[in-house]
Amino acid sequence: MALIPYEPFRHLDNFRRELDRFFTGDFPLTGFGQRFGNPSIDVYETDNEVVAKCDIPGLEKKEDVNIYIDNNILTISGAVNRVNEIKEENMHRQERFFGRFQRSVSLPARVSSEDVKATYKNGVLEIRMPKLQAETKKRIDIEFH
Repeated sequence: MALIPYEPFRHLDNFRRELDRFFTGDFPLTGFGQRFGNPSIDVYETDNEVVAKCDIPGLEKKEDVNIYIDNNILTISGAVNRVNEIKEENMHRQERFFGRFQRSVSLPARVSSEDVKATYKNGVLEIRMPKLQAETKKRIDIEFH
């Protein structure tokens, strides 16, 4: 007969896995973060720039979104305004996001806030930020006497 060590919290492992799955975004509810004003964002880098793509469907004009870069943190905020085309009593389900949103992410490389280009097309905001060139290291000669 094999002895199994007593682990009082082993039955909670399944519960912990489900919570981890829920909060990492693999949960079957799509758009969960967007309903709470936290849009999805992808950040990647190329040789010369850092690119951020953010899903923000429903923007109507450029004044509805603000983009800031401070201490290598990109912050995107704004508001999605929806006019009630449908009377409240006729509405059966309302899942599309509207209201204020904000998202801040750390950037993988130092970027310049100059020459940043932002475009919005088909509900996707794309921000291209040029990388700061690495400072060239120069060897200092020492005068030896």
